[in-house]
Amino acid sequence: MHKSINTYLREVLRESSQDVSGTLASYIPRLRDADENLQALALATTDGQQCSAGDDEHRFTIQSISKPFVYALALDDVGLDRVREMVGMEPSGEAFNELSLEGGTGRPLNPMINAGAIATHQLVDHTRHESHPGGRVSDSRTSAVRSRTARILEGMAGFAGRELEVDWDAAEEEFATTYRNMAIAHMLKSHGSLDIEPDAAVRGYIDICSVLVTVKDIAQMAATLANNGVNPGTGQQVVSAEAARTTLGVMATCGMYDASGRWLTQIGIPAKSGISGGIIGVLPGQVGIASFAPRLDEEGSSVQGVSMFQHLSNELSLHVLSNQRINVIEELQARA
Repeated sequence: MHKSINTYLREVLRESSQDVSGTLASYIPRLRDADENLQALALATTDGQQCSAGDDEHRFTIQSISKPFVYALALDDVGLDRVREMVGMEPSGEAFNELSLEGGTGRPLNPMINAGAIATHQLVDHTRHESHPGGRVSDSRTSAVRSRTARILEGMAGFAGRELEVDWDAAEEEFATTYRNMAIAHMLKSHGSLDIEPDAAVRGYIDICSVLVTVKDIAQMAATLANNGVNPGTGQQVVSAEAARTTLGVMATCGMYDASGRWLTQIGIPAKSGISGGIIGVLPGQVGIASFAPRLDEEGSSVQGVSMFQHLSNELSLHVLSNQRINVIEELQARA
């Protein structure tokens, strides 16, 4: 891409940096100590182009941005009917770590909240993969947990177009204080929405949340969803077009937790946030977008990241419900 596009992205970063509200995720040691001045923005298009600005080489743990990708893998591994049997598809209207289930079924409401992500994680088929050797030996890090980690890391590498690794120290720190997720897992187990033991389910979930990525990685992962499950850089069919489409539908309605309705109305890009400060957005058929800035709002999304997406949506007419149809790259290049 032309340097002028990177210049435009730097302008968006500059404008967004003026909002210094929000706080770091203090309940996770690694995130509590993050540099709150870091920020980055990246685009990856479905025709294989990439551009980025800011601290685009900084690695951070993927956290809840992993959820749509694990969901897409589960859809292909066990099928939509099995996934829907265990996890719903409706917005929760509650915090991402709420202890609540769908009335009448005992299922988590959707796969983008913690309860749904923990239930989804266990559905990924690990039976054809060897145990991943990483991480400390632990009773909760069973052979099945390790082989499922290997399967998901393989899938996430396909989305990113490169090998990814887990920050095992961060995973240990988070697991040591994950009382609420353990409570969620026990709740799921008591309602028949978890087939494995709660500690193993949470261990595997946190290990995947601790995968290290850059903003460029998650932009490419988002672009793979935008491209019907095909990585635009490698040409690999990572997940089926049906799994990608279903995942985008759930992201559009549930990806920003209890702010999902406001996000869809005002910004209009299927998205997913994570408490380390990342946000991904997907414009189907065109582009994957990713931002990073650690300060979080009350819903657990990056304050500056939301501002970046608002700028891009407004200035480039990216809202999926807009009657304007533009080519993102042509629009960016027109700004040269």
